[in-house]
Parts: sequence; structure tokens; C-alpha cells
Amino acid sequence: MKFNIDLKELSSRESERVEWKENGDDKNVINSIVKTISAFANDIANFGGGYVVCGAKESKDEFGFPKVLYNGLSSEKLKEIEGKVLQHCRDYISPSLAPIVQELDSPNNKSTRILVFIILASPDAHTYRDGESVNYYVRISKETKEARNGILSQLLIKKQKIEYFDKRVSSNATESDIDVLIFRDSIQEMGLYHQGKSLEDYFSDKEQIAELVPPLFVRSNLTGILQPRNFCLLMFGKKSSITSIFPEAHTIVSIYKGFNRSESTSERHTLTGSIIEQAKKANELLNSQAYMVFDKTSKKPNQVKYPIRALQEALINAIVHRDYEVPHPIRITIFADRIEIVSPGSLHWGVDKTKFLSGTASPKWRNQSFAYLFNKLQLAQSEGQGIPTIFRTMKEEGCPEPVFEIETESVICILQANKSLQIRE
Repeated sequence: MKFNIDLKELSSRESERVEWKENGDDKNVINSIVKTISAFANDIANFGGGYVVCGAKESKDEFGFPKVLYNGLSSEKLKEIEGKVLQHCRDYISPSLAPIVQELDSPNNKSTRILVFIILASPDAHTYRDGESVNYYVRISKETKEARNGILSQLLIKKQKIEYFDKRVSSNATESDIDVLIFRDSIQEMGLYHQGKSLEDYFSDKEQIAELVPPLFVRSNLTGILQPRNFCLLMFGKKSSITSIFPEAHTIVSIYKGFNRSESTSERHTLTGSIIEQAKKANELLNSQAYMVFDKTSKKPNQVKYPIRALQEALINAIVHRDYEVPHPIRITIFADRIEIVSPGSLHWGVDKTKFLSGTASPKWRNQSFAYLFNKLQLAQSEGQGIPTIFRTMKEEGCPEPVFEIETESVICILQANKSLQIRE
């Protein structure tokens, strides 16, 4: 397969898709190249693959802007690097890879060449063996990094090696860890309780409480014991069981009278137990911030500091779409002029980052069962409407547009208070 590669065009592409290597004449550089090849093949960012370019390096011009310097490779060096990299791809990547190789003229020296490895996205999850260590690698921003914790789970879910977190069996829990009263009250509130059934009928590995939700339990092949799926335990479990099995699955609400964390908090709430209970308690605390102010001198005398719907959607989005394998709680911090909601775990791998930041991304579920059941509780909007609702309601009430900060292991939603109220307060 022949690709028409333009080095100038390649240098202008996203750094996530291109890795520049000045040469590759020692073991460390070869290892680095092959790790990056496996990362591009794993393609967690949905770019379709990437390029490793040998014989060039990234630099900066006199104004500080990035540019690429082409030193090129001799014929002998090029063949040496190509041979070593392809051998490492066969011997140390599993399943093995065979990147496409192309040689290009060096822009600055006709006696040298540029070596390009073209890596297509793979349907498999590839490991790289470095000595005794075997790890998965992914491309995060412009760096190749080992996939750990939530990023590793995200990769394996994408490659369909494991189920989504909410549908997995909670192997350390049994029927006794479910709070029957919370379960009964919740399914009645959802409109999913049927008079002709007993609660025991729902505690099954066959019975579904709703069409898009799998059975609450899975029966162990070894012991025959019913074990709850993660969504069942986190939504309907006893407080002590959830805290024991998922110690970081709680919410911390901190309230500051001022504008930053250097001041002492006036209130701090640690919310534990089922995520339904956490959502309702956190919602009450947030609603107290959405008070209305009457100003007879204004053209719009009745103004709210925050729209209630925006606060609720931001909260439920953090609970429903968080990555429960990232070992951090949800953190809600209320300042005098803004509210910050930190949800553990980065964006779902299928969500377009640019569209998400503008509130126009297509919906993707990380925890489908949570999303569906919270919608039934009328605590969340229908599929894909949460983020657009935040943007819309903030605008309608004269508040600044919401800000989302996307980090490797968290998504932060920042809602700023109505500016006219900030001035008066």
C-alpha cells in the first residue's frame, strides 16, 4: 500500500498523530519508536492511527512557533532503523504489528532520506514487552504514555476486551449487600414496579427491570451465588457495602464564602451511600445557591444567581458519566462567584472534544444503565440533552457560558454566577 505523504502537510497536523524522531541508532530510541507504534495502533483518541517520522526533529523558530528540522538519514542508517523497528514490532508487540514503511526525499539534503512508519488503527489492544514489563501504551496529547487505571479500562472497553463498568459483576458483593428499601422506593419512583411481582422476582440473573438495563444480578458459575452488577450495587446498595467495595464512590461538597481555596470553608459535606442518595443530597445543596434576587431598578427585576436546571444537569452528568475506576471522589466546590464540579475520568473515547466544549457533541454512554435509570428518576435529561441544556439555561438566565476543562483523569465543569448579581453582592 502506497501513501502520498507530504512532509510539509504532515508537520502541520495534530501532534497527537505524528511523532518526530531525529534518528534511531540506539536501543532506547528503538524502544520509544515501537512503543509509539503500539500506541497509534491502539488509537484511543480515534484518530485512525498515526505516523512516526525518523530523520527529523521538532524545534521552534525565532518567534517561538513550532517547526520541524530535517537532518535526514543515510542509506545505511535508514535500513538499520527500519530493520530493528520491524523486528521489534514482530517480537515485542502482541498481537504483533507490521507498520507500513515509506522513504521520502529529505528537504534539505539529497544524500539523505526521511523514514516514515505509517500505523493504522487496529481492532486489537496491543501490548509492548520491555524486558519483564508488559504494558499497554496510548497516545495522550503529543506523548506516548502507559495506559493505567481508567485509561486502561477505556482502551480495553473500546477494543471490546471487557464490558463497560456499570454492567460488570461486582465480584465482592452478594444479594445481602443490596438495600431492599432503597431498591423498592427507587423502582417505584422510576415507575418500574409491577404489582404482580415481589421484590424477590427482581433479584434475578434473568429478569430485567427495564428494556435497556441488563438483569441486576449474575449467577456465579462456581458457587451458584447471585452477585450484583456494579450499577445495581452503586444505585441500590447498602451504605457500608458501597463504602467498602468502592471507597472513592462518594461526593464531597465544599462551600467557600470567598473566591478561592485559600480561605477557610464555611461548610463541608461528605456524601456517601447509593449514588441516588448522593445525587439528591448534592442537588439540595446546589439548589440553595440558585436563589432569586429582586431588583426593581433593573429591566429584568427577577434574576437568579444560577439556573437550577443547569446545576442539576452538571451534577447528574458528573455522577452518571464519571469513571468509577479512577480512585477519586466527585468534588463540588462552591465559591462566591462560581461553582466547580469535578468528575473523575476523562471524556468517553467516542466523544468529539471540540464539539463537546461547544455543547454540540453526539451522546456517548460510559455507564448506560446509570444514564437510563437516572432519566427514569427524572434526575437527568434524555440522551444527549444534558450538556446542551446547561448551555441553554445559563444563557437564558444571563449567566456566562459554562466552561469545561478536560484533563487526563477528570472533566471539570465551571458554572459562573450571574454577573449582575456578582456586582451587587
